[in-house]
Amino acid sequence: MYQQTLFAQHSFSRYLILIVLCISLFSCKESNESQPDVSSVTVQLNTRRLDKELKALDTNQLAEGLVRLQKQYPDFLNFYLDTLMGFNINGNYTPDNKGINEGLRSFLTFKDYSDLFDTVSIHYPSTEDVEKELIKGFQYLQHYYPAYKVPKVVYFVSGLSNWGVVSYDGVLGIGLDMFLGEKYPYYAAVGQPDYMYINFRKASIAPSVFSTIYNDFHPFEDEEKTLLEMMIQKGKQQYFVEKMLPFVSLEDRIGYTKSQLDWCKENEAMIYNFFLNKNLMFEKNWGVMRRFVVYGPNTSGMPPESPGNIGTWVGLQIVKAYVKEHPQMDLEKMFSDENAEQFLKKAKYKPKK
Repeated sequence: MYQQTLFAQHSFSRYLILIVLCISLFSCKESNESQPDVSSVTVQLNTRRLDKELKALDTNQLAEGLVRLQKQYPDFLNFYLDTLMGFNINGNYTPDNKGINEGLRSFLTFKDYSDLFDTVSIHYPSTEDVEKELIKGFQYLQHYYPAYKVPKVVYFVSGLSNWGVVSYDGVLGIGLDMFLGEKYPYYAAVGQPDYMYINFRKASIAPSVFSTIYNDFHPFEDEEKTLLEMMIQKGKQQYFVEKMLPFVSLEDRIGYTKSQLDWCKENEAMIYNFFLNKNLMFEKNWGVMRRFVVYGPNTSGMPPESPGNIGTWVGLQIVKAYVKEHPQMDLEKMFSDENAEQFLKKAKYKPKK
């Protein structure tokens, strides 16, 4: 009896292992079919740590230090100092420059900002893990856009001025102080609402980078646009990020918690019918539209479980429906289809109740 039981257990174990292997192989096969193989795409990523370079400057000899930095950052330093930070140094690296003495020196020596530089150094002693994700993303980007030139990357600190990712003349600037994690206590002190904290994590860097790149590809003026146009534009942006970062979760790409995303999936038909029944699709009043396409604690008019920015999620579903209806369409051609009303019709988007 003991031998028979042992044999049965052994056979059952082998059966379970076989099932697991089959599921694993099937999952891998599905992944390979849905995503292109980009392993042969070589990406050389040029990164520099302006935050560390600034922190290391001798504040008694800032003019001389800036002369040295300008040689290292000829493509970004003035943009950072004057456009992002507003110091009005304007390339005049002399000891009597008011922008250096009253602007930059105060920024580097004031305790709160000095502590912020230290905090960034603690959170990001290295950016290697960030760059691994960026390189993967740029591999996909170059697969879809072979002529695309990978930008240089410069990390900086802006004093919690809400500069997350910026694009300037072939350089992507990443403000590491805007990615210190949901528990960083001083986001509240500069007026950031708690529902935004989910976007201030390290996991948000790569999605923010590729969202910025999409905006470079397809600039969008929201003036006089309808809610439908804005929803589809933001949906296209999210779909672009998904194609470039298929290894990143939708929660991290769109900035939702898992419970918020689950709620959207479970209530997809109700959400879409809300926009239809209230005749919101062709609304042009920004005061009305903004609650659907910007982040908030929830969506006004919907249950409290709903996330803010829900129009972006609906836009993504419309874009996915469009792609499903036109599987052979070139990616860029789809992004360039700017007639929102026709786009919706071609998508045949009808979520099931």
